[in-house]
Parts: sequence; C-alpha cells; structure tokens
Amino acid sequence: MTAPPILDADSARRVKYVVFDVDGVMTDGGVFLGDVDGRRLEFKKYDIQDGLGILLLRWAGLRVGIITGRVSESVALRAAELKVDDLVQDDQARKLLSLKKICQKHNIDLQEVAFVGDDLPDVGVLRVVGLPVVVANATDDAVKAAKVTLTRPGGAGAVREFCELLLRARGEWDALVERYVHSRVEGPVK
Repeated sequence: MTAPPILDADSARRVKYVVFDVDGVMTDGGVFLGDVDGRRLEFKKYDIQDGLGILLLRWAGLRVGIITGRVSESVALRAAELKVDDLVQDDQARKLLSLKKICQKHNIDLQEVAFVGDDLPDVGVLRVVGLPVVVANATDDAVKAAKVTLTRPGGAGAVREFCELLLRARGEWDALVERYVHSRVEGPVK
C-alpha cells in the first residue's frame, strides 16, 4: 500500500488557484464514443466525491479551473455543474499557454498555482507551477515533474484526495466539513 502524500502548510497556503486536467484526472481516461442518427456522442464518467471536494475548494476561497487537451460537451457540462472559475478546452493541448493567460488575467503568479495532471500534455505545466501534483496512475514523465503523487488513480477519487490534502494542510478541512454538514441540515449556503 502506498503511503499517503504529505503537504506542508506553507506550500498549501501559497496556493490561490487549483487547476485540474480532465482525462486521466477527473476521469479514468476512458471515453465512450458513439453515433446516434449521425450525431457524434461522447460520454465520460466523473467521480461524485471529486465534485464535493471542488465545492469545498471554492468555499475556501480558492479559484478553480479546468484545462484539458480535448474538446467535449461533457467537460463543459461538468465545469458548469461545478461552477469552476475557468474552463479551457484546447484540442492542441497548449495547456501552459492557456494557464499563463488565465494567471495574467487574474493576477496570479504561477507559483500560487496547484495543478493536477497525469500525462505528457501536463508536463510543461507541472514543471512551472508552485504545486505540481499527479494522480497515482500518472506516466513516469509526469511523476518526475511532480512534487506530490496521490495514492488514488484518476477518475477514482484522486481529485477529492487532493482537495482534502490541500485543505487539511491549510487547516481548513474540518471547518469546511462542518459548514457543509450544517448547510444540509439547516439549508443551503451561498
């Protein structure tokens, strides 16, 4: 069994923006493609616990983004559902360029960014962000560029594992959990 990753409080507190890849991180990397009456359909499976982790990141005041090298209506739907701050779907997988533009727009330094990736299209970003993270089933090249390797594979709770790791290191997890539980007992929280 792999030891859980450790994240120090100083590194965690520097993070202002958390960005996720999709295929292989938010999903297991599988894509269901089909055709119905001449219309191309694509389906992906997302882990519901990952979504709750992202909600807690947002409640902690962190910006959340998705940068992916595939264009998919499924990703647009999931990003809207999660209310992420930024979504970039670039079929040329120019992730670093996209991230630099977003950071410039929001006045965020790359050292204030945590990025969770898994494969070659993510390596350029992993090499320059302050907190480079990969899922358990990441490729060797991605692992070499990361500071943190999660214990869970993409699409199977890796995003949630990272959210909890980051928020615990920042000392915010317990209060956010209580806020969430209270909101479900007493009513919605904005």
